[in-house]
Amino acid sequence: MSILVVAETKGDALKKISKEMVSAARNIGKPVVALLFNGTDAQAKDLFSAGADTVVKSSVSYSSQGYAAVAAAVAVQKQAKVVLLPHSIQGKDFAGRLAVKLNATVVADVVGLKGSMDLIELRKPVYSGKAYATIRVKSPAVITVRPNSQEVVSYSGPETLETTDAAEGNVSARLADIDASGGSKVQLPDASIVVAGGRGLKGPENFPMLQELCDVLGAALGSSRAAVDAGWISHSTQVGQTGKTVAPNCYIACGISGAIQHLAGMGSSKYIVAINKDADAPIFKVATYGIVDDLFQVVPVLTSEFKKVLG
Repeated sequence: MSILVVAETKGDALKKISKEMVSAARNIGKPVVALLFNGTDAQAKDLFSAGADTVVKSSVSYSSQGYAAVAAAVAVQKQAKVVLLPHSIQGKDFAGRLAVKLNATVVADVVGLKGSMDLIELRKPVYSGKAYATIRVKSPAVITVRPNSQEVVSYSGPETLETTDAAEGNVSARLADIDASGGSKVQLPDASIVVAGGRGLKGPENFPMLQELCDVLGAALGSSRAAVDAGWISHSTQVGQTGKTVAPNCYIACGISGAIQHLAGMGSSKYIVAINKDADAPIFKVATYGIVDDLFQVVPVLTSEFKKVLG
């Protein structure tokens, strides 16, 4: 018996969520097997350091059907009772297919895992993030895990590197191309810090001010739906119920009132910093730290001070 983690990469880098899942898996049971598609030995090493006992490499190119077929074959071979995937565009794309192949229960967008391989206790946000549900699931189970929701724990142990020749089977639709030209420098779902702007920025010409702060902090640029609907910034930056869901260590909301639809996309952030001149803005009810002031005065000062501290 084992737990299978399907790792995800971006270019030459292993996504942080992959290491988070491996570390979280060790709290449920052992051994932990990581499936790495088109990965490098360095990426496999990162998985070992986070808690994987075995890394299985596959050279199959992405398609939801192909990845589901290979993951199912590896799960059967390794007798995996639980499979963890990132709650990402890719993970969500084939989690359902994989669950059908394994005759397993599927639970999406999980932020907490504990228990055993036979009975897992999961925690996930419900009602647009206004509450959390605790779900107990018997194996077999396929679970997608929200990025930045788990702690990466260093691990040192036996390292077994394998390859699989599992076939992708009949694939009727394949990913042809990815256009990332409209994306921010740091992608929202993977960012540990997010700086987001809303209607309080007054226009598209002021978002570069936030991007400068992002560049200093190594953060991703986000926005509210109001800013997107006004045509000030691309929808790819939108955080909220009709945008992206993020769970960074720090979320800095600049000129965002805090409508419930926006809170649904960022309410599980570890720390929330709100900058708004309206002291009655709803965002202050969920903020860890609040600054009641003009963001055009505050943000440049923050950028300047962070430059001094971070060099």
